Amino acid sequence: MKRVRQFFSRYRSGLQRAGAVLLALAVWQGLAMGVGQKLLVPSPLSVVERLGGIWQEADFWGTVWFTFRKIVAGFLLGLGFGLGLGALAGRFPLFEILFRPWATMIKSIPVASFIIICLIWMSSSRLSIFISFLMVLPIVYTNVLQSIRSADRQLLEAVSIFRLSWPKRALYLWLPQLKPYLLSACTVSLGISWKAGIAAEIIGIPAGSIGRMFYDAKVYFNTVDLFAWTVIVVVISVLFEKGFLALLKGVFGRLETL
Repeated sequence: MKRVRQFFSRYRSGLQRAGAVLLALAVWQGLAMGVGQKLLVPSPLSVVERLGGIWQEADFWGTVWFTFRKIVAGFLLGLGFGLGLGALAGRFPLFEILFRPWATMIKSIPVASFIIICLIWMSSSRLSIFISFLMVLPIVYTNVLQSIRSADRQLLEAVSIFRLSWPKRALYLWLPQLKPYLLSACTVSLGISWKAGIAAEIIGIPAGSIGRMFYDAKVYFNTVDLFAWTVIVVVISVLFEKGFLALLKGVFGRLETL
């Protein structure tokens, strides 16, 4: 009995997550049985069976790679520009004032409006890059700016008094200050970039994309495929988020040991 208690105590968090997943699957199965229409709500088993065969199709990996590299490219562009523009706004108040209307506009305009407008300017194959970039940019920018504004003024004065070089200021002052804000920004923006990127592909319908698979599933009333591709997007998004955040934490950890 003691060993059982120790087991549950040690793996409590994992067991709770597994229980939550099982409960969600049970609710899904109950809903599918209650509706009784595979066209409306397919059962978890039918979706799992489809997942078992979908990855063996000839164009599966090409489709996943097409969407993955587009959305990741948009995320990285948004991250880079957000860091740069946030640093400029924190350093020069006039820049923050001038950029404020653009940041507000990007945050306020609905994603669908951006997608439709951008379809006039660029090809559908590049649309998910730009939309992911637009969704990530204001989140990273705001967090970087906030991290600079919340810096300890007394510590800043001490750094100026001792005349530390800019590399040392960045390493010992700004990086520790930026770390929690940047990790928070990436945690939020990673999921949003995938949602917005897939939405852009569904509207733009570029050939060979996951968004095209969603569109075809809707046109042909293939609800099982719709659910299967949704599961695939969720898995890819979560894996990329976990991997990128682990990499980012590792980079911060290495820099902190210098």
